[in-house]
Amino acid sequence: MLIRNLTKKIAMSNDAKICHDALSKFIGLMFSAKQKNTLIFKFNKEQIIALHMLFVFYPIDVVFLNKNKIVVDKKENFKPFTFYKSRKKAMYAIELPAGAAKKTEIGDKIKF
Repeated sequence: MLIRNLTKKIAMSNDAKICHDALSKFIGLMFSAKQKNTLIFKFNKEQIIALHMLFVFYPIDVVFLNKNKIVVDKKENFKPFTFYKSRKKAMYAIELPAGAAKKTEIGDKIKF
């Protein structure tokens, strides 16, 4: 699945996978040798999203979107074996390879 930043008119990922259920969200990128897919975590409602990097051995970027797919928070260079909570309520969390969120800013509109 393609993810585009409509505000900046750039592609963020060409190979995204949506994680709907609790198990796929929990496992995420754990134990993967390297990030192959961008993961989109979809939640039932806007909420503060807590993520962990347990058993993920490389840094990633995470972009948090509200229900309208507007960026409300981002975490660049999310390091292995750390935790992060979004600063604002979000409905989506997109896990991208490190550096992929560099040009994305709070307020940008995302499409997937």
